[in-house]
Amino acid sequence: MRQQKRFSSGLPASRVIGAFADARWLLLITLAVLVGSFASGPATGAALDRQVEDRAPAFEMGASAPKATFARGHILVARKSTSDPAAFEKALVKNGSRSLGKIGSTRVHVVDVAPGDEEAAVGKLKSDPDVEFAEVDRLIPAAGAVNDPGYSAEWHLSMIGAPTAWNYATGAGITIAILDTGVDGTHPDLVAQMTPGWNFYDNNSNTADVNGHGTAVAGAAAAATNNGIGVASVAGGAKIMPVRIADANAYAYWSTVAQGLTWAADNGARVANISYVGASGSSTIQSAASYFRSKGGVVFVAAGNTGAIDNTAPTSLITVVSATQETDTLASFSTYGPFVDISAPGNNIYTTARGGGYQYWWGTSLATPVVAGTAALMLSKRPDLTPAQVDSTLAATATDLGTPGYDIYYGAGRVNAAAALQQIANAPPPPPADTTSPSVSIASPLGGNVAGVVTVTVSAADNVGVTRVELRVNGVAVVSDTAAPYQMAWNSATVANGGVALTAAAYDAAGNFAVSAPVAVNVANVAVPPPDTTPPSVAIASPTGGTVSGNVAVNVNASDNIGVTRVDLLANNIVVGTTNVGPYQFAWNSMAYANGTATLKAVAYDAAGNSAGSAIVSVNVMNGAVGGTDTTPPLVTITNPANGSVVNANVAIKASATDNSGATGITQRIYIDGVLKATASGAALSYNWNAKKVASGTHTIMVTATDVAGNTGSNQVQVIKR
Repeated sequence: MRQQKRFSSGLPASRVIGAFADARWLLLITLAVLVGSFASGPATGAALDRQVEDRAPAFEMGASAPKATFARGHILVARKSTSDPAAFEKALVKNGSRSLGKIGSTRVHVVDVAPGDEEAAVGKLKSDPDVEFAEVDRLIPAAGAVNDPGYSAEWHLSMIGAPTAWNYATGAGITIAILDTGVDGTHPDLVAQMTPGWNFYDNNSNTADVNGHGTAVAGAAAAATNNGIGVASVAGGAKIMPVRIADANAYAYWSTVAQGLTWAADNGARVANISYVGASGSSTIQSAASYFRSKGGVVFVAAGNTGAIDNTAPTSLITVVSATQETDTLASFSTYGPFVDISAPGNNIYTTARGGGYQYWWGTSLATPVVAGTAALMLSKRPDLTPAQVDSTLAATATDLGTPGYDIYYGAGRVNAAAALQQIANAPPPPPADTTSPSVSIASPLGGNVAGVVTVTVSAADNVGVTRVELRVNGVAVVSDTAAPYQMAWNSATVANGGVALTAAAYDAAGNFAVSAPVAVNVANVAVPPPDTTPPSVAIASPTGGTVSGNVAVNVNASDNIGVTRVDLLANNIVVGTTNVGPYQFAWNSMAYANGTATLKAVAYDAAGNSAGSAIVSVNVMNGAVGGTDTTPPLVTITNPANGSVVNANVAIKASATDNSGATGITQRIYIDGVLKATASGAALSYNWNAKKVASGTHTIMVTATDVAGNTGSNQVQVIKR
């Protein structure tokens, strides 16, 4: 049998507010569930028929129609539990983005990015230390003895042993959230089952079905049973909570599924049915499912209708359902793979149709509510069951099909409602309620002065298990952690300097909690000076003009409000010398230039990166035509690294120099950001530069060569350290 799923806890839920909660562009989805030969079936997933400004999805062109893949203009980013919220916001700003709001009580934010930059932004944020995960908001397609007169057509109910299961429970007291295209709440077989839901497409309470898919799914799970009309369902005593996440074509995003899950958890649902493909592979939806499970609920998702393998990794937070047919074998259309947990009938399922009628539907969209309805029966009989117990019971009682034990086609096997209800009915009563509160204390800091980001370590224990620890500053919760060792990063700069009381609160799965004794610390943050935006002042003191010849002494005056870090000398706009030590003096070889006018300019830099250039000084070069005198400077070539290349480790800087008088007597020098690093004689130069130790940004590598006549040539490249 498959490994039992783990129990995961979440945080209290809250509605996403602002632009995100009202943004209809979040709600695109494709329909992949299939309907039989009856007329007026649901729309079957054509291309997107509406786009909203720059929020339309990105597309991949297929053989027939364009396939929408992910949303434009926003991505999904989760903050690490140990990261300070302010630091997380700074990480977003640093990468040119901002949060539009948080999904429920998860740490997942919908983050605004420039349309077209979604995948690049995800790549940058994934490596940020304050980010748990980042992903595009990808599209997922939809997977498509009672007196009810249609019961005889419902072969699947007897296949899973539903009549026997009904001797134990009918689903009373349990609400199933149907995350779909809405539900026809006026249908005679559904009207008595309805409980208020929410429409995340229009951001209102109108949850009427705009497609038909949601009504079919809802009827398979919890249509009224034994009411003398229509069809029976797996859990006819359960309530249906319609949560509309899609438009009339049944398209939705990962983000809308996550919204629906957190809202349903906060409004009393114990079972969630998501008859859509690809939901289990989203970290955002897994975060929402974790929160749903922390409220005692279980989440079921359709595997898909590709008839092929899907290698999505399995998750303990979501149960993925494949489809079987009347012969108790895998349906030819059903997707399979290692992510499948269980299978259920999904072929020719007679169920409710939008408008008050009934139809045959097929697809994993119909297999999923069969399992969801079975879970509702189990929780109706035993409300004390944990999500992990529901998971393990479904797996342990499933009818093993195919290869003995777990396999990629049926998971643990085909769901068996009768066996599941019999097992929990005969199980021993639950242990007495846990009323013991955890013990909790702050281990560090224990007092004294604190500044900047402070790591707060908390010791917490419980007779059953601690599910969450939160740090409170002056009684206000600021950050939490769900796994030991409990360490949280608190940005002390968010409060004023002075005395602060730190406390920690620990919670267990039963809702018991305790608050530690306070620890008094003194916040002593040093005020950060404003950034230096003042450039240096710089001027060429000599020469100030006139005629020059030979080696010319160039004197530069430079000063700064904090300090000059480098001065460059440029002749005819080419750097010919650099120094970081005052007084700033250069020996300029005018013999390397043709007789006539030449320009000199000095540029000064400070530590903040501010720079300023001097006024240009024009001089008249007059070296005279002495027979046999060498006035040609060497030609310098930098062969590695290339200009504009990215460096991260050791870099072999290689250069060569040629001269009309030959290589003998040539002296080469290498400068990095104006600092002399190496000197070599001859035509070739090689230097190993450790770029690991320099700051990120742009760095200048310059090589000069001087021949025996004193002529100097130079060349430079710029590289980028990341």
